[in-house]
Amino acid sequence: MGPQELVGSEVYDTRGERVGRVGTVYLSEESQQPEWVTVHTGLFGHKESFVPLAGATSGNDGLHVNWGKDKIKDAPRIEADGRLSAQESMGLYEYYGMPTQRTGDRRQGDQVMTRSEEQLNVGTKRVESGRVRLRKHVVTEEQQVTVPVSHEEIRIEREPVDPRRAGKARIGEEEQEVVLHEEKPVVAKEAVPVEQVRMRAEEVAEQQQIREKVRKERIDVDNDANRRDTRR
Repeated sequence: MGPQELVGSEVYDTRGERVGRVGTVYLSEESQQPEWVTVHTGLFGHKESFVPLAGATSGNDGLHVNWGKDKIKDAPRIEADGRLSAQESMGLYEYYGMPTQRTGDRRQGDQVMTRSEEQLNVGTKRVESGRVRLRKHVVTEEQQVTVPVSHEEIRIEREPVDPRRAGKARIGEEEQEVVLHEEKPVVAKEAVPVEQVRMRAEEVAEQQQIREKVRKERIDVDNDANRRDTRR
């Protein structure tokens, strides 16, 4: 976003809370790109706080900065007169814990080389790691149960007859029959519920070590003159 587009934009902190509206935009003396903005905070927006644009992103709802609301409101009080002095700029950089810009110490004709390096921004994303299914199938097994049963048997008993009580006897053929009974096991099957199996996914937190190569620049000084190098 350009300076004119930034003015009046809503400003939100890292948690998405509204901080205020952009009042003034300050440009970098080197790149002439927006570097700082003032935000109207406090009751009725009468207070202006400086906040750096480093790490800020713009969205449909406004400007999202890389700082918390309380941090912004407690920034050093500086008169928003359109220009930051070297001392004021250094104070703001120190307050926000940012590398101090030393452009105020540069002399005309100085040559500047910027050293950059890569930093790891590690996050997480949810991906599918597998699937677990419950499947019910039928198996057949043999069970043995002991069942008590009974049966009838014929017992033959012989005993002498008293002739005085027997009466007259008649010789001839005769037949008598006795029906015998026995118990046999009878099996009936009945399906009854015996167990419930529940499947539920649970979150398990763990620590993982991430290894990744990052690149960084080194600045070497090749001095052809016979004088000692001076580095800051």
